[in-house]
Amino acid sequence: MTYEHVDVLIIGAGISGIGAACHLRAGSPGKSFLILESRAAMGGTWDLFRYPGIRSDSDMFTLGYAFQPWRSAKAIADGPSIREYVRETAREHRVEDRIRYHHKVVHAEWSSADARWTVRVQRTDTGETLHLTCGFLFTCTGYYRYDQGYSPEFPGAQDFAGQVVHPQHWPEDLDYAGKRVVVIGSGATAVTLVPAMAERAEHVTMLQRSPTYVISRPSKDPVADRLRGLLPAKLAYPLVRWKNVLLFQLSYTLSRKLPALVKSVIRKGVQRAMPPGYDVDRHFRPSYDPWDQRLCVVPDGDLFRAVRRGRASVVTDRIERFTEQGIRLASGEELPADVIVTATGLNLLLLGGMTLTVDGEPVDLGKTVGYKGMMLSGVPNLALAIGYTNASWTLKVDLVGQYVTRLLQHMDRNGFQQCTPRAPGPDQELTPLIDLKSGYVLRSVDVLPKQGARVPWRLRQNYSRDVLQLRFGSVDDEGMRFSRRPSLVPSSTR
Repeated sequence: MTYEHVDVLIIGAGISGIGAACHLRAGSPGKSFLILESRAAMGGTWDLFRYPGIRSDSDMFTLGYAFQPWRSAKAIADGPSIREYVRETAREHRVEDRIRYHHKVVHAEWSSADARWTVRVQRTDTGETLHLTCGFLFTCTGYYRYDQGYSPEFPGAQDFAGQVVHPQHWPEDLDYAGKRVVVIGSGATAVTLVPAMAERAEHVTMLQRSPTYVISRPSKDPVADRLRGLLPAKLAYPLVRWKNVLLFQLSYTLSRKLPALVKSVIRKGVQRAMPPGYDVDRHFRPSYDPWDQRLCVVPDGDLFRAVRRGRASVVTDRIERFTEQGIRLASGEELPADVIVTATGLNLLLLGGMTLTVDGEPVDLGKTVGYKGMMLSGVPNLALAIGYTNASWTLKVDLVGQYVTRLLQHMDRNGFQQCTPRAPGPDQELTPLIDLKSGYVLRSVDVLPKQGARVPWRLRQNYSRDVLQLRFGSVDDEGMRFSRRPSLVPSSTR
C-alpha cells in the first residue's frame, strides 16, 4: 500500500509548530513537509484558551520568534494579539498552506529497514482514518493535555446551585456581571482571571490552598519603545530580546543561589503594592524557593490593584466542601458564590497523546532519556519542541527548530537516513526531564522521559549556553548515532 510521503511531518500548528515550519522552510527549502493540527485553527494555546484576560506571562520580545519582530507596544500581550502574531508569521513565511486541520496523530511506527515513520491519523471532523509516511517526525504539541484540564473531585460539587467553569473550557455565553465569583487556584491562570473578572463582577475571591510567588512587571518596555523610535525593527528587536534574556538569566541565577535575598525582594514588592497592614506573609509567601515552581507575572500590578480597590480578595484556606450557596472552608468560613472557576491546572500529555513503536517494539516514554532536551534515546528521527520552564517557551523551541534543520542538513551531506540518540551510561543519575515541583509535573513524573547528569543528556535551563550548543555546536557527538538505510549500505560493510 502506498501512502502520501513527506520529508518532515510537523505535529501541531501552535506557536512551536509554526516556528518549526518557518525554520524548515528557510534552512532546508528543498524539504517537503506538512503540518498536522487536530483542531480547526492554528494558534495552539492561544487559540484554545479564551478565558477573560488571557495573556502571556513572558515578554513578547522573548516569547516572539527570533526571526519575526514583535512590533506591538505591549510587551506583556493578550491572547488574541499573540494568536494574530502566529497567524501573520505563518502567512509571511508561506507555511499557512501546508497545514491540515482536523488531523489528529494517534500512532507512529518507525521502520529501520525503510528509514521512515508510518503515521496513523484520525480525522476529528469525519472520523476517517488516514496514513502518511515521513522521514523525520517533529512533534510540536507542548506537554499539556489540551482536551481536558485538571480538576480535582470536590465534595458536595453536585450541591452547588451556581455554575462551575474550568478555564480550559470557557463558555462564550458566561455572564458573570454583578455576580460573586470564586476562582480556585493561585497559578498564572488564576492571577490573570481575578483582575479581569473583577472589572465586571460584584466581587472576585481568589481561593488558594497555598501561596505562589507573584511579581509585577510593566506591560510596556520603555527601552523597546525608545529603540523602536531610533532603529529599524529588525535591529531594535534582537537588542531588546537579548537585554531581556540576560536580565532574566541574572534574576533566575540569583533565585537559585541566593533564594533568601530574592524572597525578600519579592515580598517587599508585594508589601508596597498592597494596603498597609495587609497579611502579605499569609497570602503571598510560599513555602518553597523561587523557581521551584514558575513565578506568576501580573502586568502593571493589576491583581494587587484589584485587591486594593476592594474588587477582589485573596483567601488562603482549604476546601471542606461545596455547598448550595458557595464553598465551606476548613476554617469554618463559607465563601458565597454564584460562579466558581476551577483554575486548578492542566494535565501533562507528551506528544499530544500519540503512541510510538520502533521496529515493532512499543516505546515507554518514562524509560527514555532526553537528548539535548529535544530528542529521545532509542527513538530515531524524532524531535520534540519543549520550551523552557524558567523562561519564555519560544526561546528554546526556536533553537530546537534551528537545530533540527542543521541535523537534516548534516544527514543529507553525509548520506545518512537515520539518527538515533543514545542513552547515557549507567554511571549517570537520571532525573525527570521537566524539573519543576509543580503539581502537574509531580502527578505525571513516572511517565516523563528522564534526563542525565551532563550534556548532551542534561536539559539546561540557560538560553545563552544553549545558543552555543544548539546553534553552533556539533550535531555529531557521543550522544548520537547516525546510520544508513540497510538497502543503501554496501554488502561488504553490513
